[in-house]
Amino acid sequence: MRGGRIQGRRFAAVAVAGLLAGVAVMPAWAARDCEVALGHGWPPATENYGNAVESLLVDDDAPALMLTRLPARGTEDAVMLVPGAGGNWTLQYVTARKRVLNWTGSGAAMQRELQVEQTPKREMVEIPAGLAEHLVDAWRQTLAVAVPAGRDAPFSEDDTWLLVIDGQRVSGAVPGCGAAGFMAEQAELLIKAADTRESRLDKRWGKLERSLDRMAKARAADGGAPER
Repeated sequence: MRGGRIQGRRFAAVAVAGLLAGVAVMPAWAARDCEVALGHGWPPATENYGNAVESLLVDDDAPALMLTRLPARGTEDAVMLVPGAGGNWTLQYVTARKRVLNWTGSGAAMQRELQVEQTPKREMVEIPAGLAEHLVDAWRQTLAVAVPAGRDAPFSEDDTWLLVIDGQRVSGAVPGCGAAGFMAEQAELLIKAADTRESRLDKRWGKLERSLDRMAKARAADGGAPER
């Protein structure tokens, strides 16, 4: 009887070990099965709205990277990295004070209007040039892997991203897997940094660097460029 119990325990241990091994390989499989809902250009029926939001939020700067977020509900916003004179870079986070996309009327009389007669809220902070360049390069490489050439931007009924990097536009749903999934995390880190006291910025930059390192490893697993 005791021998049977020992055999049963050994079987259970082997089964648990096998289950844990399966769990350990799941992220790799998830990366291989990942399909990011982003494509090149404008999503259908979005260009006029997107142009209005970008024109409102970008001001007179020329960002090397600009991520504009068009939420299904709530106000639109953008985070951008702007190179300046002397090699300095500025991180900006800009929010519309009221939702740009507004519907008036009801039923067949419902009409869409774009509320661009407003002054957005702007927060900004200097970001180390090396870190800004690293992030722009990392996003460019990640999108090159995640978004094949010739794939058009899809329409999303949920939140929509409009990404412009060095003049190249990629748009679609918020990425949630693979190396591209780290972009949402990094965007939130940038937004928090834009409203952070100078004495605490080093911690923000450190978190961003670690996230970029994890993105590089995920990109290598996705079949992209090796880790820097």
